[in-house]
Amino acid sequence: MFVINIFIAMVNLEWYRTFKSVYKNGNFSLAAKELFISQPAVSQQIAMLEAHVGYTLFNRKSKGVVPTEYAKLLNNLIIDALDRLENVENGFRAKAFNTNRLLSIGISKHLMGCFGSSLVSKFDFIDFTFGTNEELFDLVNSKKIDFAIVTKQYDTFDTLQQRIGEIKQVVVATPDIDLQIIKENISTNDLVAIEQWMNDQRWYSHDSGIPHIKLFWLHVFNKKRPAIIANYIIPSENEMIAILAQNTGISVVWNCNVASKIRNKVLQLVWDSPKMPATPVFLLSGKNDNLSAIAEEIVAVVKEVLY
Repeated sequence: MFVINIFIAMVNLEWYRTFKSVYKNGNFSLAAKELFISQPAVSQQIAMLEAHVGYTLFNRKSKGVVPTEYAKLLNNLIIDALDRLENVENGFRAKAFNTNRLLSIGISKHLMGCFGSSLVSKFDFIDFTFGTNEELFDLVNSKKIDFAIVTKQYDTFDTLQQRIGEIKQVVVATPDIDLQIIKENISTNDLVAIEQWMNDQRWYSHDSGIPHIKLFWLHVFNKKRPAIIANYIIPSENEMIAILAQNTGISVVWNCNVASKIRNKVLQLVWDSPKMPATPVFLLSGKNDNLSAIAEEIVAVVKEVLY
């Protein structure tokens, strides 16, 4: 029968962590990789623990190590306490990590107005990166940024993605434009008259290819090519909206970008067509336990904006 003489308080806890890893992996090299230390350091710590307890803990074999009966007994005695201690340490580490670290968040520059201000008010340090859906996915997938807010779902194993809401493209106008006729045409679903009214307006777009306008025409009027030439091309939807609000004209924009301006009567809603489908919004993040709590906070911020 073994005589147990374990004084955890007198032993370097790293010895027990190393023992746990070697016991689990059955190999000094694998334990070294798991603990991010060298193999000689693993060997030294096991030797020091063996000297302290007075027993051989592992028998060396050609392809690894095999725990002795004393190692099995030692493992049973310490494993629960060590797991609890590591859980406490990880909790404190994650809390400090989440509180103080610089977050890197990717987002389309056209959606920055939707979520940027709310994210800044929630977190102390953020490094924003602008990009397309594909560019932002690649950055998260290669672990170059922590998170990305995108409008496309990806088939991926290494990157987590969570659907967090929907946005939609709507038609807005400046307050000086009389909407009586267009509202009557919308109520009677007179698409010919609606399109003619829109063709006669002064248009703003964030892209010379007028992608929002084309998509709106495709779904609402079932036409691939609207007979519209944008009067003003301003390559950021948020800047475009700000300039539009100070002048005269209409545009197709994301509803989240203009919600506050419509409430404050800076702009007016022309048409939220039921034929225009909503676009899902996803949060992408890497597989990192330290990021999970932050991800939930970001989700809450975005949902508050959208709902």
